[in-house]
Order: sequence, then structure tokens, then C-alpha cells
Amino acid sequence: MTKTKFSNIDSLSLQGIDEDAELIPLMTPEDEEEINRENLPETLPILPLRNTVLFPGVVIPITAGRDASIKLINEANNGSKIIGVVSQKDEEVENPTSKDINKVGVVARILRVLKMPDGNTTVIIQGKKRFQITEVVTEQPYMNATITEVPDNRPEKDNAEFSAIIESIKDLALQIIKSSPNIPSEASFAIKNIESNSFLINFVSSNMTLTVEEKQKLLEMNDLKERALATLKHMNTENQKLELKNDIQSKVQSDMSQQQREYFLHQQMKTIQEELGGVSHEGEIVEMRERAKDKKWDEDVQNHFEKELSKMQRMNPQVAEYSIQRNYLDLFLDLPWNEFSKDKFDLKRAKKILDRDHYGLDDVKRRIIEYLAVLKLRNDMKSPILCLYGPPGVGKTSLGRSVAEALGREYVRISLGGLRDEAEIRGHRKTYIGAMPGRIIQSLKKAGTSNPVFVLDEIDKLSMGNAGDPSSALLEVLDPEQNSEFHDNFLEMGFDLSKVMFIATCNSLSTIQPALRDRMEIINVTGYTIEEKVQIAKRHLLPKQLQEHGLNSDHLKIGKKQLEKIVEGYTRESGVRALEKQIAKVVRYAAKNIAMEEEYKVKVTDEDIIEILGSPKMERDKYENNDVAGVVTGLAWTQVGGDILFIESILSKGKGNLSITGNLGKVMKESATIAMEYIKANAERLGITPSIFDQYNVHIHVPEGATPKDGPSAGITMLTSLVSLFTQKKVKKSIAMTGEITLRGKVLPVGGIKEKILAAKRARIKEIILCEDNKRDIDEIKEEYVKGLTFHYVKEMSDVIEIAITNQNVRNAKKL
Repeated sequence: MTKTKFSNIDSLSLQGIDEDAELIPLMTPEDEEEINRENLPETLPILPLRNTVLFPGVVIPITAGRDASIKLINEANNGSKIIGVVSQKDEEVENPTSKDINKVGVVARILRVLKMPDGNTTVIIQGKKRFQITEVVTEQPYMNATITEVPDNRPEKDNAEFSAIIESIKDLALQIIKSSPNIPSEASFAIKNIESNSFLINFVSSNMTLTVEEKQKLLEMNDLKERALATLKHMNTENQKLELKNDIQSKVQSDMSQQQREYFLHQQMKTIQEELGGVSHEGEIVEMRERAKDKKWDEDVQNHFEKELSKMQRMNPQVAEYSIQRNYLDLFLDLPWNEFSKDKFDLKRAKKILDRDHYGLDDVKRRIIEYLAVLKLRNDMKSPILCLYGPPGVGKTSLGRSVAEALGREYVRISLGGLRDEAEIRGHRKTYIGAMPGRIIQSLKKAGTSNPVFVLDEIDKLSMGNAGDPSSALLEVLDPEQNSEFHDNFLEMGFDLSKVMFIATCNSLSTIQPALRDRMEIINVTGYTIEEKVQIAKRHLLPKQLQEHGLNSDHLKIGKKQLEKIVEGYTRESGVRALEKQIAKVVRYAAKNIAMEEEYKVKVTDEDIIEILGSPKMERDKYENNDVAGVVTGLAWTQVGGDILFIESILSKGKGNLSITGNLGKVMKESATIAMEYIKANAERLGITPSIFDQYNVHIHVPEGATPKDGPSAGITMLTSLVSLFTQKKVKKSIAMTGEITLRGKVLPVGGIKEKILAAKRARIKEIILCEDNKRDIDEIKEEYVKGLTFHYVKEMSDVIEIAITNQNVRNAKKL
């Protein structure tokens, strides 16, 4: 057997023996007796197979790609050439252990080892005897196990029933070879020349189209007669499938012949009609009628189609209107009338998909899950029209794709940025040359279903032009009470959009007209915190960039501290687009070093980041000391997240004038005026001599001067700054505040609390003063974000002063 010549060992099966094969290796009864006399060793190296099962006597090629398998094969080939072969329970397991393999396998002999150009090793092995693993001794560098032989329980030689089964297997195998177009006729010689009954059973079992699990069951059958009977049953099933397939192909071939005949006749008719100057479009009419039979449209749509088709039938194909009419009817037939994809109501799966693709965005995810839950209970619910409002780069658009996957629907995206023509939404009337349907109808045609997830991207960037107002055209699209009969000018028929789930995205609500905004459910997608950005970078951005640059996690590792440094020092945004660009720079640095075979650090350090990205460009403000009167830390909200700001005030000899600088808006200047007037009105209660106000000028400044600032939330900060200035008392250490003030001395709530709290924590602030009404905002923030912070909730401005101002004088206090 070892001297047998193989020309195409991959084709040693009933399903595909190469016609050019010079010799098919077969086992003779003498070979079988010789194998049966051989004694098995007590321990064997075990080679797990992913997608096949080896049977005794059968020769098969195996491609080994795993390092452990290649090492096992090379060592065995240089030694006894005897190995144990078992199949894996799950072929997806990359590094199988003793729990991942079947216990019954076959002792095999290595016949030949071939090194392939792709680096893999192909080994040709022949099965010998069945064995059972007693105990796995070692698993490194490859698996070794003690084994016991599992002999076949053979029937008596004169067993008539067994002989009949063997004959049936031979006859059926020959029949399958004859019926199958994929198996060469030479394979029948192999079957006829097999003399050993057990080898015939094993040979056929090995080459049948069965799953690994089914083949393993056959291998584990000790009784040879039982195994033969099971093999025969599988062959019968295979033969029935083959007969059915051949029957279908025969019918199809007959139908094709008839269609070809009709085609040639139609072509001749067309040529004759063209010579006579008549029309030759009857074939198109017939084809359209056939396609119309499969459509699920109602009676009105059916009547309209028949009317338009009759109109086309009467037209001369040479006129311009003919092509418009044909395009119109093609669109009619391509649209998914009443065709819906089936929604997947597995809420846990949907939540898992949303959490997998996006970190945070809890409000959006909760709304999607709520919609799914209601739809599960009531199938005819109208789809919601959501508008995701938030800064760029926070994942609004990509969320639509995840929602589509979670619902099991088709995904369609329309970019509305810069759209200024109403016809882009409603389409053109088909009387115009070059008329087309609107984007809504075109996208539905592309989706192929009437209930896709529709992402209307950048809905706030619609513009008005001479051709109309597209945002007004969207009013009908986004109104659940009207969109069940959406009218497209080209289609001239109402199309049901009520089952479409619309998700609009925008960066600003101010540019969306009120009527359109009123039709949508606004969900605010806030910017990510530094902690969230670090998690997004770790879970999504870094793996994505490594994959795009042809690397893996072994080539580059960026720690949490380094990611935080990139976020804080090199980006200032609400989303993560700029962060992804910075991570891409780091990955490219690693890719360059790998390509040039230069040494580099796999684990990125702070020094590496400065070397790759340069010096940090956006270091955030840190808390300053409280030694100077009139300097108080405030909390601000910006489009790129929260930040701290400093309110500075100073006294100078004068007549009581108030100056305010720092590029402040009107509202912020008014807050300073209110704070000043409140202090004047309550001077005695605050321990301030009233005459000071006429003897000194007050100057309030808010750095940084180049950054525009506005809003009422710095009211209590300005109040505290002025009180500290007039009393020359220190402000409490490591405290920050935010809140609006009134002339009556009330403190009002403000927005952006989550971003402001995180900014305070980054600046190492320990205590924060807020309006009592803002307590509900704190309750909504995750506990880990507010850990280590003390909150003071106030109602009156007097409470702020009591908490913030100490009894200690500042350094170099002025005598007023």
C-alpha cells in the first residue's frame, strides 16, 4: 500500500474521483489480515480533524494548518509514522482540548507528507484500526493519549443477511455513480474490485455526503452488520435525492428547449414586423403581464397598471413617450407592493446587537427596544419617526444600520445634506423628458421591501431653492397619519410608507422647520464623556483600525491611560471621529515599523504618543488655588463636552463703574449685573460697607478671551466672585458651581449637568454647588462618574455664599 502511486488524492471519493487518476488505492483481504495482526502501541499522538472522519483502510489527504498538528505530523513522519486520528465535536474550535474531541478514532499510518506553497502541510494517511481514548496524557506541544483497541464485531462468513446487505451496497453505489454527473464512470471499477466487505463499508461511508456527526456515529458502531445497514440507509437517501435532482433537471431542460423555440420564433416575427414597419414590442408586453401576476397589489393598483400597459401597447416604439412609459411600468413592477420582511422579535438579541455596535446611547436603545416590544404585542403598529439630535461623530448614522440588523429589516440611507429640489423627494411628473421618481420611491425599490429602516441623514441641512422646499415635501413622508398614501409625482399612485421606520439625524434643531420637527420624536444623543470615549476606542476604534491596516492585537497594544491621554491632549469633540484619526496615526506608525522590519514597542507608552502625535495640543484647565480674592471656578457646557472656567474680578479706585470682558454674550453680562445689584441691595447683611460701591470700579473678566461665552449658568459663580472681592475672604478650596440667579435671590436650574460634572471631576474638583432642582439630573448619571464628589443643593443665593465663602482673609487682603 505504501508504494501505491497517487495522482489526485483529493478526489478519492464517490463524489469526485478524477478521471485522470492512474490508480485508485484499494485494500485487499491480505492487507486487512496483516493490519489485524498488528499490535497497537499503548500511547499515541492524537491528531484532531476539523471536518472529516477517517475510517479503517481508507486513504485520505489532510491539510494541516495548526502549529501543533504540523509538529505532530513532522515528528511522526520522522519516527514510527503511526498516529491516532479523531474528529472534533465542533470544527470552529481552533485549539481543541480533550473535551473537544470524540473518544473513538482510527489509528493511521502516514503515507506521504507534502509541503504546500501557502505554508500548510498536506499529509496522506491510511486508516488501520479503530481505538478508544482511555486517558489524555499530555496536551502540549500536541495531544498524547493512552488508547485501547476497539475490534469490529464481524458476522459469520455464511451469514446470508450480511451478504445481501453487502451486495445491495455495491449495487446502489454503482447506481449512484451512474446517475451522478459529477462522478466519473471509472469509479465503478473501484467498487467492483473491492474484495473486503469491511473495507467496502468503510470506503463508502467515508465518501458519502454526510455530516461529521453522522460519519462519527457510523464509525462508533462496533457491529459490522449494523454499520453496513446504516450505510445502506444513507445511500438510499442519497440515491433518492439524486433521482429527484435528475428528474427536475430533465424537466427544466425540456422547458428551456420550448422557451428557446419560442424565442427564435419571436425574433423572426420581430424582424418581419420591422421590415413591414410595424411595432415589435409584444414580447415586452407579455413579459410585463407575467411579472404582474406575482405582485401583491390591490385592485386599484392592478386596474391602474392594466390601463397604463394598454396605453403602452397602443404606442409606437419610435416615439419618445414610449421609453418613459416603459420605465414607468418597470418601476411599477419593481416596487415592493405589500411585500414585508419578517421582523425579529427577540428583544434580548436586539439589545445585544445595539450594545455590540454602540457604547452608551442608552435613551436611543431603550426607545428601539420599547418599539420592538409593542410591535411584538401588536403587529399593526405604525412605525415611529425618530430624530437623533446631537453633535457630529457620536454614531447617529451608524445606529440606523444596527437598528435594521436588530429588527431583521433592510437598511436604506438617504443623505439630505444640501438638497434643494422638492422633486428629489416627490419625483418629477413623467411628462418631462428624463423624469425620475423621488429618492423615497427609488430607495424602496432598492430595498425590495415595504418596511425597511430608512435613515434620513442630515435632515437639518435641507435648503430651499427655486425648485421648491424639500423640507415641506417631507411633511407628508414623516406624518404617520398621511404617509400610508404617499404621493410621488412620477408614480401617480399612493404608496404605503406607514410600515417604514424612519430615523432622521441632525446636528441642530434650530434649522428644522417647526412643522417638520413636530412630526418627529426627538432623542438627544449627547456627546461622549472621556470615560466613554476610552471604552469606545478600546472596544471599537482600535480593533477596527488594526484590521484596516492589516494588523492584529498582537502587533499593537494601547493602554487605558494612553487612550485617555490621546482623548484629552489631542481631541476636543463630542464624538469620536478625531479620536479615530489619532488612533489611526498610532496604528500607521506600528505598520510602518513592521513593514520596514524596525524595532518598536508593542505596548504604547506616554513617550511614544508624544513622539507619534507631537506635543499635546489641548490640555484641559486644572483647578487653581483660592489665595486671590474674586477668583471662582465655574462649570460650563460646550459642544465638545463640559469644561471649567474661571470668573475673575478686581477692584480699582473709581466711581462705581462695572466693566465686563471676556467675549461674553448678552445673557452672561446680564447675570453679572444681577449679581452686582443683589450685593448692593443686601450689602449690610453680607457684611459689606455700602460706601465701597461708590469709591471703587469693579472689573469682571472670564478667560479665555478669544472663546465666545454666553448663558445664565455662571450667575452664582459671578455672585460668589464679587462677594469674595468685596469681603476679601477666601473661596472654599476645590469647589465649583453652576446655576442661574434672579434679583429676588433665587437660584434656578441649568442644563448640561452631566458634561459639567465630568469636567469638574477631571479638574480634581471635590465639591459642587447646584440648584436643588438639578438633583434629578445627578440621579440620572452613573454612580462611577460622580464617585468622590460632594454636591450642595441650594435654593437661595444666600445659601451659595454661606457654603462657598470662608472666614479666612485672602493673602495680601485690601483694607476697604
